[in-house]
Amino acid sequence: MTDEDIDDVDRAILYALQEDARNMSSGDIAERTGTSDSTVRKRIQRLEESGVVKGYSASVDYQQSGYPLRMLLYCTASIPERGELIPEILAIDGVVSVQELVTGDENLLVTAVGESDGDITSVAQELLDMGLTVADEVLVRSHETTPFGGFDPETDR
Repeated sequence: MTDEDIDDVDRAILYALQEDARNMSSGDIAERTGTSDSTVRKRIQRLEESGVVKGYSASVDYQQSGYPLRMLLYCTASIPERGELIPEILAIDGVVSVQELVTGDENLLVTAVGESDGDITSVAQELLDMGLTVADEVLVRSHETTPFGGFDPETDR
């Protein structure tokens, strides 16, 4: 699906799903978009099938759930391997996300959570054992997100 395939109704649907997919019914979205409930359901299905909507997940406050440390580990992997290593990195206990970076010396950003320094140290050691270089570690105090404004029907594009 290309940008041309995504119209204003799709953008409004994407914005609504990013705001609160769990509590946003297709009827609520239909009311916002001036379309029918069935149109919204079909559009959501099309967005899911095309891979625009990759899934739905809970936003977890790791600190509140007993894992007060959130660490960003900037790593370097060989360019041909970096994408292939992502599933293996995600399998490490404590790792919650991996981002492939395409500029700069560090080309993987690994986010890990843990109860103690030892939890984060073991993640870093596993990354080193995989042959990655851990170039920097950053302790995160808070992490907030917002829906992408480009999908907001109230914003001029």
